[in-house]
Amino acid sequence: MQTNKPFSISILCSILAAASTSASPKYAAAVPESVTTPDIVKTEALGELKFFDGMPSKESVEKLYDNLDLTRGITAFLDGIPVAAIQAFVMGLPQVGLQPNQIGIKENLMDARSIWLTPNTTTIYVTSIVDTSKGPIVLDVPAGVLGLMDDAAFQYVADFGALGPDKGKGGKYLLLPPNYDGKVPEGYFILKSKSYMNWFLVRLTPGPNGETKEVVEKFKKGMNIYPLSETSNPPKETFVNLSGLKYNTVHANNFKFFEEINAAVQREPATAFSPELVGTFRSIGIVKGQPFKPDARMKKILTEAAAIGNATARSITYAPRDPEVFFYKDRQWNSPFQRQSHEFIVDGVRMLDDRTYFHYMATGITPAMTSPPIGKGSVYCMTARDKNGDYLDGSKTYKIELPAPIPAANFWSFMLYSGQTRSILETDQKSGGIDSKKKDLLVNEDGSVTVWFGPKAPAGKEANWAQTSPGKSFNLMFRLYGPLEPWFDKSWKPGDPEVVK
Repeated sequence: MQTNKPFSISILCSILAAASTSASPKYAAAVPESVTTPDIVKTEALGELKFFDGMPSKESVEKLYDNLDLTRGITAFLDGIPVAAIQAFVMGLPQVGLQPNQIGIKENLMDARSIWLTPNTTTIYVTSIVDTSKGPIVLDVPAGVLGLMDDAAFQYVADFGALGPDKGKGGKYLLLPPNYDGKVPEGYFILKSKSYMNWFLVRLTPGPNGETKEVVEKFKKGMNIYPLSETSNPPKETFVNLSGLKYNTVHANNFKFFEEINAAVQREPATAFSPELVGTFRSIGIVKGQPFKPDARMKKILTEAAAIGNATARSITYAPRDPEVFFYKDRQWNSPFQRQSHEFIVDGVRMLDDRTYFHYMATGITPAMTSPPIGKGSVYCMTARDKNGDYLDGSKTYKIELPAPIPAANFWSFMLYSGQTRSILETDQKSGGIDSKKKDLLVNEDGSVTVWFGPKAPAGKEANWAQTSPGKSFNLMFRLYGPLEPWFDKSWKPGDPEVVK
């Protein structure tokens, strides 16, 4: 009996231990299954994840952090596009000698040699990066311009001209630095911005026969940008003719994108961007006052994030899935401004895809672009697809019917943009499009107009034709300058592009 006693005690201890662990605690909750995590979780994206009573295994932790960094990187790309878009101007304009607070003018109009997001070739572009890092800046703006200013986050600061406080008469504007607490003099239209760098854009209308020289010279006589500290003796403005120059103002779509974002974060005050956005940047290693030096693992992840973010932005832009961005239920024409908010907010909700679509495709944020007064300003819509829903192909020939009367108080235009750069399509045709100002434009007997797009002009249709490039994708943007009521109530519809065989 003595020899069996220890064996019996060990069995008894095991039984008691098992009973102790299986018994319910004295203080036990009715735990719903929904709040617990099984020891093995199978996911479609990450495969099998393992846990010890809710504690993730080492292998699962590594996998989950890789996924979190990738997700944050994609979010930083999509939400950071507006910041990168302005940074692209800050970096691109000095390539051709245009420094901050100097003024660049497309004196001979735009063409495809410079890379801009969706410019037109019918108006004279004027641009500047206005820098207040050293103090308030004065802008002497002449009469008769149409312009805007956006900050480093691509948020609206001001309108100039007919839709601004000067009401088209021109005047003196004073742009204050972020958090400025100095004395503000009288006699100025006061502008406040959250950032040091601000993008200034003005469009001038050429003369009645398309001439630009007199319009440009008149503008130069009345335009100046200089520090407030030099108002007693303003320096002579420096103008740079940007026409015909090759340079880039479009953000990168690879890892360099994050380096562009970092440059903006390091330069601007901490309050220039929203806390949520800065938090996203911080989560991937972009922190003000610290070097951005991702290790090999993080650089690989961010390279992947940029690739996915870019592909996502292109899908949102060229293959929108939201029916509300389309102008008509039976047409391909669409716009990220269809909801008529320059902040992309509807009923307190930020429309994230609308914001991505706009800033990936275009530039220039102002309330005037969303819903201008009838007969003033401009509106636009775009499509990358033909009537059948197929992508536009530069190897094919298309036609579009514009029913009469076309609702434009001033004029209408089509522009063709590269599916790659979103800038003017590269062809042998400088205009990159066609508009109603063309002297020899053919108008049908009923007042309607048929326009043609293709690698070669259909016989007899040369005046109504814009050139495409074989083997290249493109998208079309249709603009109305001085849009009239039939545009707004949608009683007038432009036709979709139709393939002509």
